[in-house]
Amino acid sequence: MREISAADITAKIRELCIQANAVLPASLEQCIRESGEKEQSEAGKSVFLDLCANLDAARETGLPICQDTGMAVIFLRIGQDVHITGGDLREAVNAGVAAGYLDGYLRCSVVGDPLERVNTGNNTPAVLHIDIVPGEQIEIDVCPKGFGSENMSALRMFTPAASEDDIVGFVRDTIAHAGSNPCPPIVVGVGIGGDFEQCAFLAKKALCRDIAVRNAKPLYAALEQKMLDAVNALGIGPQGFGGTVTALAVNIEQAPTHIAGLPVSVNVGCHVTRHASAVI
Repeated sequence: MREISAADITAKIRELCIQANAVLPASLEQCIRESGEKEQSEAGKSVFLDLCANLDAARETGLPICQDTGMAVIFLRIGQDVHITGGDLREAVNAGVAAGYLDGYLRCSVVGDPLERVNTGNNTPAVLHIDIVPGEQIEIDVCPKGFGSENMSALRMFTPAASEDDIVGFVRDTIAHAGSNPCPPIVVGVGIGGDFEQCAFLAKKALCRDIAVRNAKPLYAALEQKMLDAVNALGIGPQGFGGTVTALAVNIEQAPTHIAGLPVSVNVGCHVTRHASAVI
């Protein structure tokens, strides 16, 4: 049994909130820079130059990459041989988010009630996902999620009669409807399977996966490429100005489902699809 203090969790989440909002994952930044060279439209190329300049400025100044510093989505993989000491886990997580957003001068965008609309003032509470796994360490992923792209997400409960083309069409049409709203070039997370709520979780999990990592199953890896090609064929382009690069990547996560269903969800991320990770 290994003891990990709640204070250490708070400190690490504070650090990751600030880091995630200032520096993109290396593979995503590399993809953005390489896509600027691949983009065929002149307007699109110009947008990519601006995006890269923005990334450089954020890194140099420590300022956020985007003014929407997101709602904090936290994934914790907690080893079953870990004992958390000195406080409540959820309180420790929210204390870390609050410290990160206030100390990092990040925009606080969370309201305490969806209809009363009163800002909580420190970007809490976070959306917290906990998975208990073997071992004696805690893996932390902090994923700030902006809502210009989140608002463009969708879920559809297909029946098993749906074809692969039907699923690809749903993803393509979701992005077509989104247009320029999610600040393309985008990253697309797709969940397939589970039930209603697990399917949405799978899409979020997919969105937060490194874009350099393809699905381990060849069937889904091929489907990721097919979806990416379909989205880029839309011609929406960088920031909606037209072009050949609308999406940087499509990631799929799948799970077992019921014999009568085939849920599919799409979680859209802007070019600033942020996440930062650490292990305690």
